[in-house]
Amino acid sequence: MKISVIIPVYNAEKYVSKAVESALQFEEVYEIILVEDKSPDNALEVCKELTEKHDRVKLYQHHDKENHGAGASRNLAIEKSTGDFIAFLDADDYYLPNRFDAEKKLFKNPDVEGVYGAIGVHYYSEKAKEQYYKVFADRLTTVYKKHDPKDVFPGQLNMKGSFGLFSIDALTIRRKSLIKKVKPLFKTHLRLHQDTELLFRSSFYLNFYSGILDEAVAMRGVHENNRITQVDTKKVKPSTSRVMLWREVNSWAENEDSMSQNIKIHIKRMHRSWEIAHAPLLKKWGMIAKYTITDFKNIRSGLYNINFRNELF
Repeated sequence: MKISVIIPVYNAEKYVSKAVESALQFEEVYEIILVEDKSPDNALEVCKELTEKHDRVKLYQHHDKENHGAGASRNLAIEKSTGDFIAFLDADDYYLPNRFDAEKKLFKNPDVEGVYGAIGVHYYSEKAKEQYYKVFADRLTTVYKKHDPKDVFPGQLNMKGSFGLFSIDALTIRRKSLIKKVKPLFKTHLRLHQDTELLFRSSFYLNFYSGILDEAVAMRGVHENNRITQVDTKKVKPSTSRVMLWREVNSWAENEDSMSQNIKIHIKRMHRSWEIAHAPLLKKWGMIAKYTITDFKNIRSGLYNINFRNELF
């Protein structure tokens, strides 16, 4: 196996060395591609030191050396990659020694286009644990059980009961399949959840198989300044970012001819439920009235989830 590990780097001078070293432990890792995204800290200098120290580490910046976000940074890294497989890693996270154990076996089957596993949580400080333990606890982020590849996409949409969650740090994809079948790659106008949006689309087009689900293969590093914790500050509104995510997914689904009507309706109600839930009060009741009239048959049929129906009745 020749794996290209992709690491977007922003404001991670304290953590990126650990991320890189965790990937270097594997002989299957052919290259580690860092894309430095105009960090406000000293991350660029740390990345340069890593490239000087390790032959397998490569460093890029965007053409204008400006900040473009994690999605654009991952796209650039995919473009520059030369391995047969793509694995992702955030700069403040790290791999465990079993990271590619399942992949080495599963990818011998040419029908396997992606493998997903579980990740754990590492708190970099007591302050971070105090702030975010209620969000992450010590749980694994994982799909709860093995599923047939055809059930992975509807499972992510909560159409298969209690399915669980993907994490991009535990995902490995055949590069050729990703580039050929998933277009565009990461959508750069989404500053948050661009990885979730890609996971939706890629699991629709590609055959995803479960790897190790009962123990972590990577660790999410939680600290006060990583991107995801910015959701809990004034910098990013979680409601807005989720509405934008489902708007994007719904727009894609509406134009995907090979998708079943039932799934399209399900995605539409997810989009509408988020829009309604986070709309101002006056607008919310206008939207409820509109959707009740236009989609009454589908609402009553049970194709809309219970949360959305609670908004309506």
